[in-house]
Amino acid sequence: MNGSIAFDGVRFEYPGRPEPVADLSLRIAAGELVVLTGPSGSGKTTLTRLVNGLLPHFHPGRLTGRILLDGRDLAELENWERGRSIGSVFQDPRSQFFSNEVAGEIAFGCENYGLPHREIVERVHETAGALRLEGILGRALRGLSYGMRQRVAIASARAVDPRVYVLDEPSANLDLDSTEDLHELLRGLKERGRTVIVAEHRLHHLMDLADRIVCLREGRIETEFTADEFVALPEQRLVEMGLRMPSLEALRPRPCERPEPPAAASPIVEAVGLRRRYGRTRALDGVDLRLLPGQITALVGPNGAGKSVLGRTLAGLVRPDSGEVRLRGGPARRSRRRHEVWYIGQDLDSQLFGESVLDELLTGRRHRDRLHGRATGILRELGLDGLAEQHPSTLSGGQKQRLVLGAALMDEAPVLILDEPTSGLDGRTMRSVSALLRRLAGQGRTVVLITHDVECALECCTRVVRMEAGRITDDTALRSVGQLLALAGRRAAPGPEPERGPGR
Repeated sequence: MNGSIAFDGVRFEYPGRPEPVADLSLRIAAGELVVLTGPSGSGKTTLTRLVNGLLPHFHPGRLTGRILLDGRDLAELENWERGRSIGSVFQDPRSQFFSNEVAGEIAFGCENYGLPHREIVERVHETAGALRLEGILGRALRGLSYGMRQRVAIASARAVDPRVYVLDEPSANLDLDSTEDLHELLRGLKERGRTVIVAEHRLHHLMDLADRIVCLREGRIETEFTADEFVALPEQRLVEMGLRMPSLEALRPRPCERPEPPAAASPIVEAVGLRRRYGRTRALDGVDLRLLPGQITALVGPNGAGKSVLGRTLAGLVRPDSGEVRLRGGPARRSRRRHEVWYIGQDLDSQLFGESVLDELLTGRRHRDRLHGRATGILRELGLDGLAEQHPSTLSGGQKQRLVLGAALMDEAPVLILDEPTSGLDGRTMRSVSALLRRLAGQGRTVVLITHDVECALECCTRVVRMEAGRITDDTALRSVGQLLALAGRRAAPGPEPERGPGR
């Protein structure tokens, strides 16, 4: 079993976008683990789609040059041969699901390739054990959190055991413990001689595994580093390149630029005894929480802890079984909360409605002409002004995240709840969004960051709240990276966290 990949003068152009999205030559040896990184929209996802054959067979466009797998042109391989040799994990795991429940999804590829039933059962259980999914094999995929779905997608690819693995932002929505599981999975693939291509912004979990870090910009290879060379780069150089840091341990919380609101201050939002069940699962189990004006809170905890359910309940998108949510000291109907508490969920496509990026910020608003200047200013602040006339569906994952945030800023809601807002963002954009959130807090807005992104939390948060199994277990000031890692990374048994309803 080999697994070498060669890009020979490859160039790809999407319809209606004359600039080349990929224009490169690259050699990846069998058994190498290569990390693709670079700014959002730099061509990382395009390169992964070229490897697995989605371009141009599924996403149309003009492809020139050759892509070789062990010396064979991928264009000459049958679809089933590509699928058997190259396993894929997409940014949005739901886009690759075929089954209703976890065990069936992990087994699906093996069944398609006609493996014996006994071997399929063995592979499903062995893979589930490697990714800590044994306890949810019988659960419905629709009832899982976004991060848990991502782990199932990784397990489904691993069960087939291809020569080459292509993973697009595999850690984007994983908690720290699941990211460590992913790290060990990738280590095992390397030890078995598999070739691994990982498109990532978050780099810290890959430094001891990567053979090379390939930095892309505008569809081309800008530079390459070995892992040792990359780790040795000065922090300022990484910031200038717009990249994430290769290590978390050396990071520090950003000094607070404004006085922290006193603990005795009146909360703008308060949860009192919130409870919510989904079947036998307690998604919220007596949650009490006070959110103060001008405060940025990191809401952390394992996948399936109930963080998204809490965020949607505060925003009036989920009705609690018991308990209440108060605004400015008094009870507030869900309809009122939907106007004053803006929730941005992880399912970005369900929150995009406009015909263009600019139209997205103006859709459904009165006096569009008067708001045009404000909308263009927000796009400029988010680095999207050059994409104003582009359709939202053509954006990269990171660009979509910024656009949805821009729609929230247009609304001027006093409370913003952002569910993994930086999962697909490069270092430069993550720092820019963090600075924007600090400015909003300085204006008295209340911000809650539901996040596994330690770098982002350190950039802008002053308070950290930890959830596990539907309960708040810790609520404290954010003091150090070690403290944050301890709170965000404690292992817990996985549980479902239903994804229901868009943020708008």
